[in-house]
Amino acid sequence: MRRTFKVRRTLGLSRLKGLCSPPKLVLERTLAMGNNNLLAQLKTTYQEYPSKFWVIVAAGFVDWVGGKMIFPFFALYITHKFNVGMTQAGLLLGTFSIFGMLGNFIGGALTDRFGRKSMILFGLVFSALSALSMGFVNDLRLFYVLAVVVGLLSDIAGPAWQAMVADILPEDKRTDGYGVLRVVANLAWIVGPTIGGLMASRSYLLLFIIDAVCSLITAAIIFRLIPETRPEPIAGAAEASFFKTFLGYGKVIADRLFMAFIGVSILMLIVYIQMYSTLSVYLRDNFGVTTQGYGFILTSSAIMVIFFQFWVTRRVKQYPPMLMMALGSAFYVVGFSMYGFVTAYFLFVAAVLVITIGEMIVMPVSQALAANFAPEDMRGRYMAVFGLCWGLPSIFGPTIAGLILDNLNPKLVWYIGGALCSLAALGYIALHRYASARLAAPAVEETAAA
Repeated sequence: MRRTFKVRRTLGLSRLKGLCSPPKLVLERTLAMGNNNLLAQLKTTYQEYPSKFWVIVAAGFVDWVGGKMIFPFFALYITHKFNVGMTQAGLLLGTFSIFGMLGNFIGGALTDRFGRKSMILFGLVFSALSALSMGFVNDLRLFYVLAVVVGLLSDIAGPAWQAMVADILPEDKRTDGYGVLRVVANLAWIVGPTIGGLMASRSYLLLFIIDAVCSLITAAIIFRLIPETRPEPIAGAAEASFFKTFLGYGKVIADRLFMAFIGVSILMLIVYIQMYSTLSVYLRDNFGVTTQGYGFILTSSAIMVIFFQFWVTRRVKQYPPMLMMALGSAFYVVGFSMYGFVTAYFLFVAAVLVITIGEMIVMPVSQALAANFAPEDMRGRYMAVFGLCWGLPSIFGPTIAGLILDNLNPKLVWYIGGALCSLAALGYIALHRYASARLAAPAVEETAAA
C-alpha cells in the first residue's frame, strides 16, 4: 500500500523588496510567493512518480474511504443488530482475521501466477458483494458463515496491491511511494469515519451500500487506467502451475533473513496493534476518557501523518533501513511505555504523537524492505508472508492484553509493550549488517538467496 512538501514561507528582510510598501501589499506579495512555491513543489513531486502510481493513489483513497466508514462502527453494528455482547463481536472479528490470513496466502500465490490487475479487480468486486451481503444478513449464524467466506476472499487482493506498487516504482522510490500511500490512507481515516458517523445515525445499511459503491468505482478506475504490471516471464521458461506456485512459499520460508525480519516485526506490531484495541478500554476504565477523547487521540495521530509523513520519509530513506526500523521501534518504546506512567490527558495525546513519529518511520520503511527482499517473480508471495506481521498480532495481541487488563495490573500491558519494542529494536540492529549486504547484492544473487 512518499513525498515531501517543504514550503518556506519565512522570508528574511533582505528578500522583501517591498519593505517599505503598505502592509497589505507586503502580505499579498508574501502569499503570492508562498503559493508559487507550493505549486512548484506539488508539480515537482507529481513529476517524480509515474502516472500509474498516482492512479493507484487515487483509486486506493476511494476504496479506503469506503472501508473506513464501516470499520470503526462494525462492533456497534453487530451488537446493535443481533443484540449480542462484545464477546460475540470479538469472535466475529477474530474469524475475519484468521480466514483473512489464509486468503492472503492464497492471494499471494495467485498474484504471482495470474497477475496483479486481475486479482485486484476480483477482490474489489467481491468486496462490493460482501459489503452488501453483510448489510442484509439478519441471522447471526449466517453471519458467521459469511465471516468465513468474506475473511477468506476479501483480503485476497492485498498482496496484489503491494506487488503492483513495487512493480511500478523503482527501488529508490518505494519508501517514498509507500509514504504517499500512508498519507492518503490517513486522509481516508479522517474522511471515512466522519461520513460513516453521519450515515450510521440514519442507517447502518447505508454504510455497507456506500462501501460497495466505493469498491466498484475503484474497480472501474483500475480496469480503465492501469495495465497489468506483473514482470514478463523469462523467455523460454515454462510457466509454473498454481500448485507449484503455491509451493514457492517454501522458498520464502527458507529465506532466513526475511523470516527473521518478519519475526522481529511481529514483536513490534503486537504492541502497536494495542493502540487500536486495548488502549481505548484502558483509558476509559482507568481514567474515564470518553470515546470522543479517544477519537481525538487517533485523529491527532492521523493529522500528524498527513502533515509530516513526506518530510520524515525523505530523510529516513537516506539511512540503512534496518537501523531506521530500530529507531522507529525506540519511539514505540517511549510512547507505549508512557501509558503505564502518565495520568493526564494531554500526556496521553503526547504519547500517541511520540508513537506516531515511530510509525512514520517504521511503516513505509518496512513495506519497502519487504518489497526489496523479494525477487520480481515472487513479490506476491513475499508480500503475503509479510502480511503475517499484521495478521498474527491482530489475532493474539488484543486477547493477551485483555487477559492482563482483566486479571492483573493494567499498566503491565504498557510495561511489557515497552520491553517487546526494546527487543524489536535490538533485533533490527542485529539484522542490519546482513540486510545491508543482501540489499546491496545484484538481483541475480538476491533471487538465488530466496
